[in-house]
Amino acid sequence: MEEKPRYSRTSDILELLIFMQSRVQGVSLSQIQEKFKVSRRTAERMRDSLLNIFPQITEIENTYSREKYWGFMGGYMNEIINFTPEELAQLEKLKTYQEENGFEDKEKILEQVITKIKSLSRKYINKLENSMQIVLESEGYAIRQMPKYKIDLNFLEIIRESLKSSKKILAKYNDKDKILSPYGLIYGEKIYLIGVEEKKGTNPYCYLLHKFSDIKLLSETFEKNNFNLDEYSKKSFGVYQGKCYDVKLLFSKNVANEVLNYYFHNTQKVKQNEDGSVTVKFKASGNKEIMWHLFKWGEDVKILAPVDLKKEYITMLKSVLKTQEE
Repeated sequence: MEEKPRYSRTSDILELLIFMQSRVQGVSLSQIQEKFKVSRRTAERMRDSLLNIFPQITEIENTYSREKYWGFMGGYMNEIINFTPEELAQLEKLKTYQEENGFEDKEKILEQVITKIKSLSRKYINKLENSMQIVLESEGYAIRQMPKYKIDLNFLEIIRESLKSSKKILAKYNDKDKILSPYGLIYGEKIYLIGVEEKKGTNPYCYLLHKFSDIKLLSETFEKNNFNLDEYSKKSFGVYQGKCYDVKLLFSKNVANEVLNYYFHNTQKVKQNEDGSVTVKFKASGNKEIMWHLFKWGEDVKILAPVDLKKEYITMLKSVLKTQEE
């Protein structure tokens, strides 16, 4: 009798089961390796353990990859998946956070997700909600100062339809009519529409969503020309694009521990010096947003480069000081 493959870590097997069910196309051995940080041989053992327990798992054809994928063709696992009070509480807290910060569209989506989870958990919903309430009462978020604008949710629906169908929109922005090709939405302190304006060529610009007073979907389509929203976002320090700076900052040893654990930009290079100070380098655009951020570090930061950014920062500080002295 042939010995069945075994894998001893039951928790990993259950996690792989859920991971497999969550992907319509199934999972490959390389994905199992990546997720669980295991060798290919161990990934094979994990897969084979599931195949022995669940004969419903089948090999799924994937026309876009040479790898083999395995998964469930139907919703076989619904009964063994449950949600913890901590998981549901985090969703509730995130929903409240989005609502308080003016992102009503995100709050509505999370509300729908929470409702669906509760409907799937109806067998133990009373116990789940009671435990969740205890978690909510014992944890909270600090108050964060930021602008809060009322945005028409219909505008967001039209923009999302435009993004899906690649259709242009006719929008009234600051009371001026504009024909735009939407490329994406960026959520920061405010919500920004990234798009190309018909009269301004092919370069994408940032538009504040709360400044739109009307939006209509047009039948005319557009091409994104290989635009990548993630890559676009990484070029700036905040949201706005502009002149790119090779920034070099020197932080005093008073804030060294905080700086060493701080994320400034995805291109950052951080080095602690012999005297305890910390040098930070990054490449980004958005001079105003860089200066606004540096202001929070007070006298513990110095701009070493570039010189023109340092001059702009000195001018800004003098202007602030003058205003306070008047």
